Amino acid sequence: MTEQNKSIEVNDIRSALALLSDDPKELISTDEPVDPMAELSGVYRYVGAHGTVMRPTRIGPAMVFNQIKGYQDMRVLIGLLSSRQRVAKLLGTTSEKLPFLLKDSVSNPIAPIVVDSANAPCQEVVHKASDPDFDILKILPAPTNTEEDAGPYFTLGMCYAADPETGEHDVTIHRLCIQGKDEISMYFVPGRHLDTFRQKAEAAGKALPISISIGVDPAIEIGACFEPPTTPLGFDELSVAGSLRGKPVELVQCKHVDVQAIARAEIVIEGELVPDVRVQEDQHTHTGKAMPEFPGYTGEAKAAIPLIKVKAITHRRHPIMQTCIGPSDEHTNMAGIPTEASILQMVERALPGFVQNVHCPSPGTGKYLAVLQVKKRTEADEGRQRQAALLAFSAFSELKHVMLVDEDVDIYDMNDVMWAMTTRYQGDVSTVFIPGVRCHPLDPSSDPAFTPSSRHHGIACKAIFDCTVPYALKANFQRSKFKEVDVKRFIPDFK
Repeated sequence: MTEQNKSIEVNDIRSALALLSDDPKELISTDEPVDPMAELSGVYRYVGAHGTVMRPTRIGPAMVFNQIKGYQDMRVLIGLLSSRQRVAKLLGTTSEKLPFLLKDSVSNPIAPIVVDSANAPCQEVVHKASDPDFDILKILPAPTNTEEDAGPYFTLGMCYAADPETGEHDVTIHRLCIQGKDEISMYFVPGRHLDTFRQKAEAAGKALPISISIGVDPAIEIGACFEPPTTPLGFDELSVAGSLRGKPVELVQCKHVDVQAIARAEIVIEGELVPDVRVQEDQHTHTGKAMPEFPGYTGEAKAAIPLIKVKAITHRRHPIMQTCIGPSDEHTNMAGIPTEASILQMVERALPGFVQNVHCPSPGTGKYLAVLQVKKRTEADEGRQRQAALLAFSAFSELKHVMLVDEDVDIYDMNDVMWAMTTRYQGDVSTVFIPGVRCHPLDPSSDPAFTPSSRHHGIACKAIFDCTVPYALKANFQRSKFKEVDVKRFIPDFK
């Protein structure tokens, strides 16, 4: 990174791209025209998606497509957060310190502020839904991930709304499918705070105003993915991003609905969740499929989900649409790093100094698997590792498996984790099963057809894999020690 780039203050997508601009391992662009319908994601699948995407794929740079077929003045960015190292760079830290940074940011929130429209780049251009030629897809190149998708989706929209009773705000990311020229369906996983707001409004017979901000500071995208109990109902996750940057996130009042949006976003969709209206998610394709989701499978199209009536679209001049591939590491990082921070926060309160670090790795989708690195200091610490695992399940309810390893295992190297499982684990004494616990509805194995002990879809058998050495036997499990040398004496450019 050049000295000039090091001085860049990231506060939106454009400054984030500027920070990465001198490193082709982190950011590339193309002027080759691309079709947003399946082709764009098809390209990036090979370039840098990784995650649970069908192989072959890899960890690679983010990518900007400068020429979108059918659109004159629009670029599309994909994969900005699909590398953990890139996330760390964008947040000014290292990969290993990310969960600690996020943990501290939740503990020291900085609330957002509202600025006037003149200081909100997201409102430079305004399209009103009342205009006769208004059509979402004529304005925004919403992509599809595959040719089977229910329709074009916004996959990285920061959905922001207020509790109609308390006025408290929340920001989350949801599956948003374009259903008409001014209509978008919104899928809620049960328990999401915005859905609680929607239900309150609907019970009162009122619409819920909502803004969808696309193309924002990566700190906002990461912060938005915290979940209860770390961020309970009423906690505005934009304050996490404020803490990460050391200054408040700037909001602006929307033009046509009574809610705020992220002022430095590239694009804002203003709308209302309409009460007592439901639509079939795949009403235009009838494939039975929605879009690829984080576990690596295509989600089931829902028969009846809430509908947003769009009132306006505002955007910057020469806007950048941001999107992601559902099963890519972009999801792993957005979901997994806040989960790591939540687990660290919980276990540190109960077992100070015992858990050294936490990693929610790519194969576990950022949600289903956590690797906890522990350090048994005395005989009295034996058994605390399993207590730490139970606390991890409490910190994040959708977690399915916890793997426990000792301090000499590199939790960021799954080969090393599997080595620990191979040499420090015996199935009959090292596994703890917790059946009949609610997990996540997008796990296809959490179903009575797969698991007879599961009464309903979404109920799983959670498991702890204790790959730690019993304290009394630690002397028998010492790794071979090699001499410390200065490799650069022999290979000067060694990294």
